[in-house]
Amino acid sequence: MVRWFKLLGNQYLGFWVLGLVLFAIQEIPYMLMPLFHLETNPIMNMTETSTALDICEKFLGSLCIALMVFVIHKNAIAFSVSNGREKLFFALTVVILLANFFGWALYFTGHQSTFVMMLFIVAMPPLYYVAIGLWRQNTPLAVTGAVFLAVHFFHVLGNLHGLSL
Repeated sequence: MVRWFKLLGNQYLGFWVLGLVLFAIQEIPYMLMPLFHLETNPIMNMTETSTALDICEKFLGSLCIALMVFVIHKNAIAFSVSNGREKLFFALTVVILLANFFGWALYFTGHQSTFVMMLFIVAMPPLYYVAIGLWRQNTPLAVTGAVFLAVHFFHVLGNLHGLSL
């Protein structure tokens, strides 16, 4: 892990290679999707209903990844679950990731209800970023992840139901 210079408070511009790994792990279902010959694939075949929400969603999702990889807390080390707060939020990160994978397993086996998609596939990735932000004391990531959750959720819900929100 590298710290280049101080941004604000205890946050530094730097590089956390594990952030790239955590992003790649969260993307595994998309990498595996071509191996499944899905009869229907509503997540990948949604009709876009709001250009503004689409742009905002893409910006916030990309910003979450950038903040996870390039914003480092002053006292952070490459990997740590040494105290109670870190253990709690690391465990939450793992639980959220597993819930996301569970949702994808349901999706790949044909359980593609709006509930399954919205809870496990849509809500979990932004919550994953929030949990990582809390684990790593990366406040900008936690806050951006929470905003991303709201935008992502309502954007996808609107797309799935053909609503212009």
